[in-house]
Amino acid sequence: MGLKMSESAKPYFAMICLQFGYAGMNLVTKVSLDRGMSHYVLVAYRNAFATAAIAPFALLSERKVRPKMTFTIFMQIFVLALLGPLIDQNLYYAGLKLTSPNFAGAVTNIVPALTFIISIVFRIEKVEMRKVRFQAKVVGTLVIVAGAILMILFKTPLIKFLQSHLNGDASSPVGEDYLKATVFLLVASFSWASFFVLQAATLKRYSSHLSLSTMVCFMGTLQSTAVTFVMEPNLSTWNIGFDMNLLASAYAAIISSSIAYYVQGMMTKQKSVVFVTAFNPLVVIIGSIIGFLILGQHLYLGGVLGMVTLLVGVCVVLWGREGDEEENSEEKFIEVIKCCNRCENTGLSMMPRIDEEVDVEMQSAGKAKLVVGLS
Repeated sequence: MGLKMSESAKPYFAMICLQFGYAGMNLVTKVSLDRGMSHYVLVAYRNAFATAAIAPFALLSERKVRPKMTFTIFMQIFVLALLGPLIDQNLYYAGLKLTSPNFAGAVTNIVPALTFIISIVFRIEKVEMRKVRFQAKVVGTLVIVAGAILMILFKTPLIKFLQSHLNGDASSPVGEDYLKATVFLLVASFSWASFFVLQAATLKRYSSHLSLSTMVCFMGTLQSTAVTFVMEPNLSTWNIGFDMNLLASAYAAIISSSIAYYVQGMMTKQKSVVFVTAFNPLVVIIGSIIGFLILGQHLYLGGVLGMVTLLVGVCVVLWGREGDEEENSEEKFIEVIKCCNRCENTGLSMMPRIDEEVDVEMQSAGKAKLVVGLS
């Protein structure tokens, strides 16, 4: 029983640890971006380092089980690199540079809601409004969005900017940056949610997690490098030494790209894409706690209420998801029982026929012996 419980807890433990990694990436990369590093260069280095880190493991462990590459799979990998490494990472870093890790994490808490909606549109998630578990996922998703709104609106320059704009007062540059960053982060969130859904579809055709992660990172390196040469024509922006820029690139590459893509892909295949994205709000909660305990940042009532709301929403979504797994396992068990019953019935119905054939053969052999004896 203990072994079974530990096995069932592994997906939760893996996803929670991954959120700690994302929270640390936000803090490290924020420092690097504030010191003047271009987010285009950061994304290029991040994916290059990620490719170098994960490629040897993919080559050694999956060389015999790697599926055949087709044009459809190649195009899916190309789009995955476009959605994740290129669009999401660049826009997320642009929004992070203009605001703060907590604000960026709060806005991207909309990722579970977007993923849930996209999954329903593409029929990955079944719409079963009469079932309590599905209703729980819907309610939990709405609660997560409400928690994100609480954290965005309370004690940030964005609400002050909107109030001054409505009153006709002079708008502050900080408020304009927050508004611009919000747009960047919302587009990045939609791209990231689309990445999760496409990754789930690709894994059904290309089941090698490490190889898929390697190729996405490599394709992302090529795409981000090409974009960097266009957006940052000055070659001096590529200069990097043993400093915070190198640490930010290596940390994001190993933790947030190599390990994250592999773990998320594995959990998507074992659980679901909704399960993976449900843990995303924990990033801002972890970041807020680290900022309060280590960096001496203040915690406001709106932020605390938002974190509590987010945590409740995550628990409700995960409860609804576990119910789906229980129902699916019960349905599979029932199907196996029906199949076994059919096999048993078929076997029993065949036995009399076999006995009859044996009796006929024995009778024929006895008649033949009798004829030979008389002759």
